[in-house]
Amino acid sequence: MNADHCGFSAPVSSLPVDAFGRSDAGDPSGVGGVLWLTGLSGAGKSTLADALADLLRRRGLRATVLDGDRLRAGLNRDLGFSERDRFENVRRIAEVASLFADAGFIAIVAAISPRAAMRDDARRIVGAGFREVHAAASLEVCEARDPKGLYRKARRGELREFTGVSSPYEAPRAADLVLETGSRSLADCLNALLGFALQQFGRVGDTQPVVRETETG
Repeated sequence: MNADHCGFSAPVSSLPVDAFGRSDAGDPSGVGGVLWLTGLSGAGKSTLADALADLLRRRGLRATVLDGDRLRAGLNRDLGFSERDRFENVRRIAEVASLFADAGFIAIVAAISPRAAMRDDARRIVGAGFREVHAAASLEVCEARDPKGLYRKARRGELREFTGVSSPYEAPRAADLVLETGSRSLADCLNALLGFALQQFGRVGDTQPVVRETETG
């Protein structure tokens, strides 16, 4: 991925910084909220979520990652991939994320959450602190990456109801932030995500540091 910037759905300067009940003077310790990263498998959600959490913690902010795959191996291991189970999967993640946000954490969710209605439910559960981030990469790009070999299994019919192959993905029409992960570098996308997170949930006086390619591997 080579590029010099990430695409935003709206200029950062136009986004409301007081949308989460922040006082006029600001909260020097930061505020809790939820960054919900949605996108196809292989779009870079987990990579961005883990890297962002690390950068926020270095700044003294409380951040946690709720990764869809990890949660399916534990809390949501009783769920399959039917439409009903997918909705329940997203609902549970949103409930947990909301608890973290209420405790003052920045909860970074990395979950495909393929249906717009699922993400709408998550927004309703979390409330005003919900921010939808679209990790935008085409099916072709994600399938070429295929870090877990899931697309190959889906094409062979070994995985049923696999998003992008045998089950649809509804891309957000009005995400709060769009990261062009299919064409932009990891450093570019992480810089954009970090700047957005700090603006929305960071402490007064925080400024965006530069993340270099060497820092992202």
